[in-house]
Amino acid sequence: MEIAIVGAGIVGVATAYELACDGHQVTVYEQRSAAAEEASFASSGLLAPSLLIPWASPAVGIHASNLLWGRQPAFRMARGAGLSEYRWLRQWRKAGRTPSALATLQALERLGQFSLERTLKLVKLFQVDIEPSQGTLVLLRHKNDVKKIHPAIEVMNEAGHALSEIDADAARLIEPGLATDTPLTGALYASKGEAANCRLFAQVLRYAAQEYGVKFRFNAQVKSITTHPTGVQITGEPAPRRADAVVLCAGLASAALLRGQGVNLPMAPVYGYTISAPLREDTHAPQGTVIDPLHRITISRQGMRVRVSGGAELGYGGGEHHSDTLQKLYLALSGWFPGGAQLSSSQVQILRGARPTLPDGAPALGASGIPGVWLNAGHGASGWALACGSARALADRIAQAAPAIELDMFGVNRF
Repeated sequence: MEIAIVGAGIVGVATAYELACDGHQVTVYEQRSAAAEEASFASSGLLAPSLLIPWASPAVGIHASNLLWGRQPAFRMARGAGLSEYRWLRQWRKAGRTPSALATLQALERLGQFSLERTLKLVKLFQVDIEPSQGTLVLLRHKNDVKKIHPAIEVMNEAGHALSEIDADAARLIEPGLATDTPLTGALYASKGEAANCRLFAQVLRYAAQEYGVKFRFNAQVKSITTHPTGVQITGEPAPRRADAVVLCAGLASAALLRGQGVNLPMAPVYGYTISAPLREDTHAPQGTVIDPLHRITISRQGMRVRVSGGAELGYGGGEHHSDTLQKLYLALSGWFPGGAQLSSSQVQILRGARPTLPDGAPALGASGIPGVWLNAGHGASGWALACGSARALADRIAQAAPAIELDMFGVNRF
């Protein structure tokens, strides 16, 4: 089949690669001038355990008293947030409390494990260095901190991917750079935790896809999707470009294109921040990834850099950075790993980016309900962790083959 893919982030590029491997003729349309220029540009880097990624699911931390109110709320309403953002947040909170929340977590766990296996298989196949690091520590200032991620721990235990409970001394043996004067009662450790450079891998996948014949059309904004004939209408072009099928992998733009066809996908941009700084001293920097569940912050090693990620904002806010959130990230990095990164370097990179998120934290994956149009979008903060698995599963569904994992939990009809 001739297949058009909208979006060249990590999800779109992975989907293009898998479909091309299956023998399809694939063209990817991207409004930016290169691949992985938006949500995939500076992800936290964490691949596994995917359920521990902050904001991966509303069922994790849903009972936090500071979710919206207080001096430092977990969700911040940025300038410009209105009724639609409050309505979406209400849906998010409701989704975390529904009886189906546990089943969604279990489905996300299976997708995360399948995706990790597929990602590592591709890394081995390509024989490339994507700045990987191993091991994930969840740092516990107080014993009660574990309650903040309890649902995720239960699901992981049931799936056979248990976390080891260790004391503070053991945590500092795993991460020697951890500050000795920062309160730490213990940690949860995933020895098979993985992190890597999302954007770098997306570029590798792009070139691999091109070797299979995939065509990338950059600076091409898709104005609408068409069903008679099936294809896409590019802004500025008089006629639609035909295809046998269209796959929407364009995050928020996917929801906008669906609205034009009468399908409402309740997706919201949850803005987060990343700070990437050059490595200063290896022994003082993280060797893998650490998660601070109290502030929902991740700190990961990516080659010769350290990346700290966090924050959750609804509302565009004029694109301005929120100084208090950035200060929290700086304090987390310097507090846990003093001297590990060159925070005063001119090479420090700060990014505020949107994570296209659906109210239950799961992606929209599979048929859209519109003939010839498929979905692979709305992965939220877990786009990097779920990309390769989502792409392979969708390719199997398009080929009418039995997918390696069940996709019913990710159908658009759940909303």
